[in-house]
Amino acid sequence: MSNILHPNLNFKEPTLDVRGKPNKRWRSAFAAIYSARALYSLLNQKKEKRRKLPVPSNNSHCYCEGEKLRPTSPIWFGGIEGVVGALETDIKNGIGGAVQDVALRREAFGSNTYQRPRAKRLTQFLVTASKNHTVSLLLFAALSLGFGIKEHGLKEGWYDGGSIFVAVILAISVSAVSNFRQNRLFETLSKVSSNINVEVIRDGHRQQISIFEIVVGDVVCLIIGDQVPADGLLLDGHSLKVDESCLTGESEHVEINSRHNPFLFSGTKVVGGYAQMLVTSVGMNTTWGELMSTISRNINEQTPLQARLNKLTSSIGKAGLAVAFLVVVALLVRYFTGNTENEKGNQEFIGRSTKVDDMVNSMVRIIATAVTIGLVAIPEGLPLAVAVILSYSMNRMMADQAMVRKLSACETMGSATTICTDKTGTLTLNQMKVTKFLLGKSHVDDSSSISKNLLNLIRQGIALNTSGSNYRATSVSTLLEFSGSPTEKAILSWAVQELDNMKMETLKKNCTILHVEAFNSEKKRSGVSIRSKADNTIHVHWKGAAEIILAMCSSYYDASGSTNDMDDNERTIFEQIIEGMAASSLRCLALAHTQIPDDQEEHDIGAGPPQKLIKEDSLSLIGLVGIKDPCRLGVRKAVEDCQSAGVSVRMITGDNVFTARAIATECRILRPDQDMNDESVVKGEVFRNYTQDERMEKVDKIRVMARSSPFDKLLMVQCLKQKGHVVAVTRDGTNDAPSLKEADIGLCMGIRGTKVAKESSDIIILDDSFVSIATVLGWGRCVYNNIQKIIQLKLTVIIAALVINVVAAVLDHEIPFTVLKLLWVNLIMDTLGALALAIEQPTKDLMEKPPVSLSTQPLITNIMWKNILVQALYQIVVILILQFSGESILGVNKKVKDTMILNTSVLCQVFNQVNARKLEKKNVFKGMHKNKLFLGIIGITIILKAIVVESLSKFADTERLSLGQWGACMGIAVLSLPIGWVVKCIHV
Repeated sequence: MSNILHPNLNFKEPTLDVRGKPNKRWRSAFAAIYSARALYSLLNQKKEKRRKLPVPSNNSHCYCEGEKLRPTSPIWFGGIEGVVGALETDIKNGIGGAVQDVALRREAFGSNTYQRPRAKRLTQFLVTASKNHTVSLLLFAALSLGFGIKEHGLKEGWYDGGSIFVAVILAISVSAVSNFRQNRLFETLSKVSSNINVEVIRDGHRQQISIFEIVVGDVVCLIIGDQVPADGLLLDGHSLKVDESCLTGESEHVEINSRHNPFLFSGTKVVGGYAQMLVTSVGMNTTWGELMSTISRNINEQTPLQARLNKLTSSIGKAGLAVAFLVVVALLVRYFTGNTENEKGNQEFIGRSTKVDDMVNSMVRIIATAVTIGLVAIPEGLPLAVAVILSYSMNRMMADQAMVRKLSACETMGSATTICTDKTGTLTLNQMKVTKFLLGKSHVDDSSSISKNLLNLIRQGIALNTSGSNYRATSVSTLLEFSGSPTEKAILSWAVQELDNMKMETLKKNCTILHVEAFNSEKKRSGVSIRSKADNTIHVHWKGAAEIILAMCSSYYDASGSTNDMDDNERTIFEQIIEGMAASSLRCLALAHTQIPDDQEEHDIGAGPPQKLIKEDSLSLIGLVGIKDPCRLGVRKAVEDCQSAGVSVRMITGDNVFTARAIATECRILRPDQDMNDESVVKGEVFRNYTQDERMEKVDKIRVMARSSPFDKLLMVQCLKQKGHVVAVTRDGTNDAPSLKEADIGLCMGIRGTKVAKESSDIIILDDSFVSIATVLGWGRCVYNNIQKIIQLKLTVIIAALVINVVAAVLDHEIPFTVLKLLWVNLIMDTLGALALAIEQPTKDLMEKPPVSLSTQPLITNIMWKNILVQALYQIVVILILQFSGESILGVNKKVKDTMILNTSVLCQVFNQVNARKLEKKNVFKGMHKNKLFLGIIGITIILKAIVVESLSKFADTERLSLGQWGACMGIAVLSLPIGWVVKCIHV
């Protein structure tokens, strides 16, 4: 497609060059048609606005019929230069960047945002929440309302049914609002995740802006791992390859170059090289924008723990319904055999003499009793409680520099048994500085001691073999700023300051770049071949990992500029120098050079394939550069905390094995006295070459993997998972996506992480620090622990209420907990009780326990069963005593007795919440004074209960209590605390 954008201003009939592979023809055709139409439509937009853009007057139409491509009336815009001129931008300096200019471009061409499907409204969540057993409750409420009015008249008969209606509506509202807020939280996190920074050139200066602020005409800088932020044209770049699978489904990477295929599409990802692109379409005017407008994020994700809870809830509900059925049978048998009495003490069923109205009322009462027993056994509050815990934890984790992308990661992180972390920026600060430079074998402190010719070669090797650059932040600024990776910025900054004020722009003007091999994590090197304009000679420069570059060299330069042959002895000396620098925690890079003889001079880049190889053997070593990257504060303690929690920390890095060992020792991943030959440190290549059996045998011993490739990382994760580990992986690069997806929990770095890596991750660490990863581990365990607390509390309520109602129904023909009372109890316990336990934060105790296996360990442990059964037994005994003998023991009437039973039951649950704070520890009050929200919720629960008893007696079917009666209820309930302490002294 060499004539897609012709370099002159004449319109020209296109000739599609499809001489490549057959399966690329349709891609070339698509690029030609789509880009031409997009350019024309954009240049033709808003022509009535104040800003007039020169566009051709006739129309352009391109379409496909079957497999036949037929462009008609094509219009070309004078090549890339013509498009640049039409968009009133500049290839080198970009747009002006003035507020008015940016606003006009956004008005004319649109903003770089996508129209997403509308978020669910609160009413939709209300409808969803009302589907869970609510219809049956409302039907029962309607029946209760009807029979109540029939028996007691309209004035007082509506209380029971009306109160049930109110309780049901409140329960639905609480559930709907909780889910609605969780939905909004996901929407917010999605926007934060999408709002990535992009480097653009405006007014001649590089600057970071939000992807949403890009406008047509912007010049965007792209490097490996970037997502192409908009549709555009390649202006300048080297070895650029993109992954277009998101648009085309083709896994093969597409090469982008200025002559054959200059088109870049929004949403695609840079997998090789670097470039600058001109933005021609943004937002909804791109194919990616149209695609994204139809996609919404799945916020109804069900986590593994939620699935287990749903199964538990279903099992308990079925058991409750079975018990309810048996109770109905028993009550019907008692009724029809004449063993039941009415309120006056007369036999209820007396054969044919029984009135139909009385029989119907008795049947309704029996069915109501069964419904109540069935409702007791349905733990509807559990799913809501889990949603509350996950939502709260996600908010708190966000405050602790961790953004959750997948809900399941909250739970899985608590079960992690090993963390595979990278080094740079996670364990270290990623603030690199050159601290040592060796020219040949000699340390250099001053560039004046270096010969002029050699100094020029060093400058060339640094200034031209880089993906970074330097610039002034403003036109009046005197200080240079640097862009690129931290390593590139460190080297450029050192070269400008120490190498006699190196001027990158001057060096670039004096040379022509022929070929570039961009740095990647597999080869760990970058190279460039250049032609000097002064003498027309061709030079090759390489830069990269010291031992890799050293292996490519056969000679070395000394300070005078002379070259010396490198024999085995000399090579050994250089290897020892590199090992010494690495042992000092320095990242060691090497610079190498060679000049191409005239008789081996390469062809011009335009005449051959753009991926021609650069000479990579028989080089001359120029020097070694040592870069220091200090460890982060708090990393050592975070690593030790993880290790004390039973979580192994493994460092997987691309650095030299000696540098890796030094940093790992400093961070306490390795012990200072650890044996050098204990197989805890291994090179990626060695691990890769092991047999499968050898890898499985040695993987548990490995703590550091140096000089690793992305494949080595993936292999390590796979081996650990096969050994039964739950693996968390922290990575930041494009090539790390496979290992992030393979891991049980993928942790991506928020600052250094590429868009590709972030999309493959489960949690994004916003500050890139390992300290935050240890915090996430604590939160993961806290989520699981809080859910267990709520399960313990809820099952205690269910078992106690179920047994009490069954026994009372069979023996006394009357149950203490009516539907109305149960609804109020559940409303208080499912919302306030769950919230009180959901807001418990990670404690040191959690980080002293071994990881919990979600797949093998039971959700309800033996310790939990012990706590549940003892507390439930206490409540059963107390309530049944009050039910059968309360009137005589307390000297009160039946209504006061029923109120005291309800009051005692609720207060028992309140104090049981305090017990549930610690599943195993005896001191349940530890740290409670710091949790003001927990204390506040306990207080609100008691106040609400007092209001229900004292002020809403008619609605709640209760009687006002005296202070003495309140004291009796409180005294009985508070005994739950010492009973809990005694139970925890019993080991199971």
